[in-house]
Amino acid sequence: MLEQSQQREPRQQPVHMEQPASKEPTFSANESARNDAFSGIWTKELNDVFAGIAKYYDTANHVASLGLWNWFKSSFIATIDVRPGDKVLDVCAGTMAVSIALLQKEPNLDVHAVDRSAEMLAVGTRKTKKLGIVITPEISDVHQLPYPDNTFDLVTIQYASRHLQVIDVFTEIERVLVPGGHFYHCDMLRPGNKIVEILYYTYLRACLNFTAFLFRSNPAAQNLKKYFIDALQMFYSAAELTSLLEDIGFKSVRSRSLLFGMIGIHKAMKA
Repeated sequence: MLEQSQQREPRQQPVHMEQPASKEPTFSANESARNDAFSGIWTKELNDVFAGIAKYYDTANHVASLGLWNWFKSSFIATIDVRPGDKVLDVCAGTMAVSIALLQKEPNLDVHAVDRSAEMLAVGTRKTKKLGIVITPEISDVHQLPYPDNTFDLVTIQYASRHLQVIDVFTEIERVLVPGGHFYHCDMLRPGNKIVEILYYTYLRACLNFTAFLFRSNPAAQNLKKYFIDALQMFYSAAELTSLLEDIGFKSVRSRSLLFGMIGIHKAMKA
């Protein structure tokens, strides 16, 4: 089950999550540092990476996760409450794995998928045609979502936040949600335990080298193997992400960690 975050004063943290020592100025400073370090990669190089790996992205995830990818996805989908007729936005939808899974969970949804990678969305669109389902794709920078205020009943984002200016994107997500709507987030996070963190990065380095060799990744992907570790090291733990969401204005923030904090799932409500 997702864990209910505690009131900010006094703040009691679950025993398995470290105490987040951060307030919004700290988050803003960290976001500035992330932007300074990675903005060039985010604005250009990642586009080339995802264009090159789109055709084997889903398969590579299964290999890299040692076959756990479907478990990660099903764990995330299980947290998402959908009702017939809900209007859903899948942010950084990629190959639309989550969009498709939500329609398989509840067929009567109006699902929109936004991503800046035309190649990734094209792969997803081919999958939806084979399955006979309808998802509305939109190619756009998710830092400025092309939708009116108060549009969607729920919004999802998965395995992308490490590559984004998250305060800007989460604020946009809060804007397009209807009051009482929910935001569901899933991503690789920085483990709170230092030993787990070291082991995690060691595995990821080996995994990146192996998958790059196995799938003959394009030069853009080969050149960014170090970036994927650096981006994770500068990202947030589950507890810190809970605090960040609360600072933005989300309510009833709950979280669940998988694999000792390597993967985090969050649910938050727009007031």
